[in-house]
Amino acid sequence: MTPDAIFKLLQEKFGTETVFDFHGDPARDKDPWFQIAPWEIENVCEHLRSEKSLDFDYLECITGVDYPDDKRIVVVYHLYSYGKKHRVVLKAYLEREDPAMPTLVNVWSTANWQERECFDLLGVLFEGHPDLRRLLLPDDWEGHPLRKDYEEKEDYHGIPTIRPNPIELFKITLPSKEASKEAAKEPAKA
Repeated sequence: MTPDAIFKLLQEKFGTETVFDFHGDPARDKDPWFQIAPWEIENVCEHLRSEKSLDFDYLECITGVDYPDDKRIVVVYHLYSYGKKHRVVLKAYLEREDPAMPTLVNVWSTANWQERECFDLLGVLFEGHPDLRRLLLPDDWEGHPLRKDYEEKEDYHGIPTIRPNPIELFKITLPSKEASKEAAKEPAKA
């Protein structure tokens, strides 16, 4: 089934207030996608998983994008059906100052870790999540590194967080083999 057909089926079932804004132009978007009203995502995804004609049995990934100029954070869901061999991309637009939406852990258990990553790096609160805490960063880390206005501190508990640019490391000249042999011959100075 095509993403456009899936979009139309969902609009018929849930209405245009819940499922809207289809984007299917391959010149503009790599994958066709459409929006889901954030507070309806659990109902829509439960239908996508349990409806036999859709059979979306796999949540490929959850990602997020920060749009500070629009004051939005977009949570992106990539779903796949192994049985039907089709995929769909859903997007939920959240207010940047209070990014919250329901968890999908009850629909796909893999959402547990993926939502924790989105929470950790973007600050999205997934209400109803059984264990919403940081996944990649320490519990006392301040801020969310994938937000575009995030400013990394110079250190974390005395450990530097700023690393040299790897490109700059290529500019370092190493001593020649002959110089290394000469240095090895010299007696160690005490």
